[in-house]
Amino acid sequence: MFEFLFKQQASQASVAGQPSSGGPQAPLGTPAERRSAQAELARNLAGDEAAAVELILNSEFADVRLAAAEHVVSQDALEKVQQAVRNSDRRVAKLMQGRLDAIRHVQAEQKQAQASIALAQRLLADEKLTPNLVADLDRQWKVVDAAPTAAAEFAHIRNALAERLEAQVSLQRAMIDALAALRKHPDAAELARLTAEHEAHMAAPERASLPRHLLNDFDATLAAERAAQPPAANAALAMPASPAAQAAASPGTEDSAAPAPMASAPAPAQGDAVLHADGHDATAARAARPPREKHKPSPAEQEANRQFMELVEAMEAALAQGQLHIAAEHDKTLKESKTGRLTPAQAERLAHVRADLKRLGDWARWGGNVSREELVHAVESLPAEGLGMSELAKKVGSMRERWKALDGVSGAAPKSLWEKFDAACTAAYAPAAAHFKQLADERHSNAAKAQQLVDEANALIARDTAQLEAAGGAEVDREESASGNLPHTHDWRTLASSTQRLRQAWGRLGTIDRKDKKRLDTAFSKAMDALMAPLDSQRKIEVARREQLIEEVGKLNPLERHTIDTLRRLQESWQGHARALPLERKTEQALWQKFRAACDQIFARRKEHAHAADHERKAHLHAREAICAGLESATFEGDDKAVLAAIGKALKDGAAAWHASGVVPRASEQKIDQRYRAAVGALQSQAESIRKRAGAAQASALREKLRLAQALESALAEAGDIDGAAWSNRWQALAALPAEQERTLRTRFDAALKAAGEGAAARAAYAGQLDTNRQPLLSEVLRLEIMAGIDSGAEFAKDRLKMQVEVLQSSLKSGQKPASHSAQLLALCAMPALVDARTASRIEQLFRKIGAEGK
Repeated sequence: MFEFLFKQQASQASVAGQPSSGGPQAPLGTPAERRSAQAELARNLAGDEAAAVELILNSEFADVRLAAAEHVVSQDALEKVQQAVRNSDRRVAKLMQGRLDAIRHVQAEQKQAQASIALAQRLLADEKLTPNLVADLDRQWKVVDAAPTAAAEFAHIRNALAERLEAQVSLQRAMIDALAALRKHPDAAELARLTAEHEAHMAAPERASLPRHLLNDFDATLAAERAAQPPAANAALAMPASPAAQAAASPGTEDSAAPAPMASAPAPAQGDAVLHADGHDATAARAARPPREKHKPSPAEQEANRQFMELVEAMEAALAQGQLHIAAEHDKTLKESKTGRLTPAQAERLAHVRADLKRLGDWARWGGNVSREELVHAVESLPAEGLGMSELAKKVGSMRERWKALDGVSGAAPKSLWEKFDAACTAAYAPAAAHFKQLADERHSNAAKAQQLVDEANALIARDTAQLEAAGGAEVDREESASGNLPHTHDWRTLASSTQRLRQAWGRLGTIDRKDKKRLDTAFSKAMDALMAPLDSQRKIEVARREQLIEEVGKLNPLERHTIDTLRRLQESWQGHARALPLERKTEQALWQKFRAACDQIFARRKEHAHAADHERKAHLHAREAICAGLESATFEGDDKAVLAAIGKALKDGAAAWHASGVVPRASEQKIDQRYRAAVGALQSQAESIRKRAGAAQASALREKLRLAQALESALAEAGDIDGAAWSNRWQALAALPAEQERTLRTRFDAALKAAGEGAAARAAYAGQLDTNRQPLLSEVLRLEIMAGIDSGAEFAKDRLKMQVEVLQSSLKSGQKPASHSAQLLALCAMPALVDARTASRIEQLFRKIGAEGK
């Protein structure tokens, strides 16, 4: 497998310092030096093919091998290099293969050209040159890409063939013209000239190309014309035929049942100058006799003579058409008929016709034997033709018919020739006889199989009758069938499959002898009718059931909830009936198509309804998408109060539109719900942000005003000077609060401001109240811290625990809902009391917690 690797290593070693014997020695050195040296060797090859091959086989560099491969052109060197580098250098191998293919193509073309030239030479040497052979030669040469020398040689031979064909055409044309001139009844001189021309034609080199029928027609016409000439002219023309004419008229015609006679001297007719055996002139002898008394024929003799001559004319017409057997029958009738005395012209005419009959009969016997020999040869060649048995039998039969026809036309054949023909026909017909015997055996076997099928059908009839009797007889079976229940003891499915199997097996039977076929067909039809009678009755009931199932399907409401379950139940019932008793295929298919169409209509209407529902769901989906898009793109302008109102309205309208829209496709339901919730959440977040911002501003304003009230109360408790107008201005400078908060803190602030303006006693009394409210204030602060979940500090741990118990007890005892943290914080703000820094810090923490929660 890896031999090419070892070869390559050996080649590299050879190039590196171990050159192969006889090849150019590569210098030692680095690979670059070796490449350069080998490339120089490749450039200096100068067409040295042997050195190029050696360099390719020993070089380790692909480009050097490719350069050296350009100098390899001979077939042996190409094959050697291609075999060596086939697995190691694809480019060089491909180059070598391409050149080898080109050389082999040229060789193949040359071989084909030589074959065409040899064929042309054989045709040129063949005596019987035909145009179709030359046409085949031209077609064969047309596809040959020949060299100039071969083309010139072929053209020379082809011109010679063309000259021969031209000579054949000219010769045939001359023969046709001569035959036409001969049929115009020429005189003696013209007849002599035509005879000489015919002899010249028979001596022509292309005489073998003359059609046999043309030669036969010419010879027959020439003989007839010679017979029609005066005796002196016949004596001048009666000369032996030339050797060429004899050779042309030699036997060998194909399938000639009645060939025309050759050109020869006609038999002497009655009334001509004929020499007796003793050498006296018969005509002169007759002239020396005394004239007899002229006999006057009677009307009966005249009628007989007329009929006789009509037979002679019919005989002449039969001979003219080549119908020798008809002419022989006429001659036999003439010999048996009784007629009066014939005139010399009539006697001469009869003798001439009988001479033609004898001559043509001789030719017919000779031609018949030739045709029989050809028939024998044709029959002997039949086995090699590979004909089909029927065609072979017809062929042998037609050969025998032709033999019989030759017996009627040319007479009986020799016994040896007949035995040879009969043996050849028997041998040729042997395969057909064996084939037909095999067919006869198959017909007998098919008849036996048919009888078995009839017996099996009768056995099924007996078994079916026994089953029906076991089920209670035919009447019980009909009652059960009419009630819609198949009898359990009767297997209709097996019966149906058995009848179908029998019919199919009967249809697959081959040919049967005609004498048995009618009987077997009648018996099988009778058995199948008896077997199918109960099955057909039951099938009618089954057809009614199937039609009832179809009606039930048609009555279903496609939009009801349980329609699909009912439809499936009906389909299962249909399948159960089909398994229990299959119907005829055509009926089964028709009913199934109706049932399937009814089911498909149910599904189609449900599908239409589903499509409509899907369309409606998609419309709802688009409506919800529009709601989501409106909420997502909603923008609000104005102050926070207006924006909150607008957001509230948008959310309310969106929720109303959302609930007003119907269901959406299930696949999009979760997605659109998430989008709606996201859009609503975004608006709610925006509103919550606004509310938180407003609550923070409100809590800040509340703290500021509470601090101002606490600062006024602290100033009042310290008995300092209080400028009421300045404190009022400071109050007015602060942001306004909601009405309840504003009223609560304003009341506390106004009470402190009023006490500061009424005198020292009022101030002292109010200061005492502020000090008194300090402890309740701390308790409320602690309560709010507990409720808000704010750490009160370690110092208030004990009080916080006690306060938690009180808060829990009060919440359990009271059935009323506790006040909100914001309300309790507002109540804390309404309580006037002095606060220290720690208490103020705790109140601030409550503000941040409760105000941030918005409670």
